[in-house]
Formats: sequence, C-alpha cells, structure tokens
Amino acid sequence: MFWKLLSVVSNSSSPIVVVLSGSMEPAFQRGDILFLWNRFRQNKVGDVVVYEIVGKQIPIVHRVLREHHSLIKQLLLTKGDNNPVDDLGLYNYNQLYLNKDEDLLGTVFGYFPFLGYITILITENQYFKYALLGFMAITTLLGNE
Repeated sequence: MFWKLLSVVSNSSSPIVVVLSGSMEPAFQRGDILFLWNRFRQNKVGDVVVYEIVGKQIPIVHRVLREHHSLIKQLLLTKGDNNPVDDLGLYNYNQLYLNKDEDLLGTVFGYFPFLGYITILITENQYFKYALLGFMAITTLLGNE
C-alpha cells in the first residue's frame, strides 16, 4: 500500500530505485537509494533521470546531456557521468532520444547513500539470500507468539 501511495504521489511506476553500477560516480555510488519525482516538470540539461528501455527490465540512472522539446513532447539524450560516451548504444535500435512521457520513470530529487546495498546483496549473492531466509525462518520458529 505504501508503494502504491508513493507511485501515485510521485507519478512514477517506480518511485524508489537502487543504483546498481558505477556509471554515475562520483555523483551517485553503487548502492545509493534514489527517490524519483515525475510531476509537472520539463527536464533540463544536467538533471539526473531514471529511464527504462522497452524490452529491458533494469532501470538506468544517467544525466541529461541534451534535450529537445516541442509543444507535445520532450526528447532527451543521456549519459552516465563516469561513461566516456552517451547512451545511444543503450537505446533500442533506431532510437536516437528518450521520450520523457514513455521512457522516463522519473527525475531524481533525493537519495540515501549506501542503503541499497542490502538489495544488491540479496540479488547478486545467493549465499547471503539463503542466510537471510534461514535467519528469518529461525526467528519465526523461536518467536514467542
């Protein structure tokens, strides 16, 4: 319920994301939790946005390098701060820009450093995942209630 409330308030299907790579260092480190906002705002060059390409399930956190807009839509070209080239190679075939209304999950407006490492450990380390599940099972079995 909390997640849905955040989604409605922020106008984003994923209002909280975890940075999974070092492509945005030094601005954001791997494991930072980012809060997104996607209401009533045109993006400008320098904004950090989170986008998702159709057919790829992992959101990407990068900075707006270039923007073009008309009355009905805004197009953005992005690049990671720590990457040597822009994101054209990450976009779908023949896609030159991101469409703000279709591809963007939101614009970063705040973050907590390193709190997302728990998520990274659970998804990338199977031993940690099993240890955490075992710990939860033992505490449930030994609980007084």
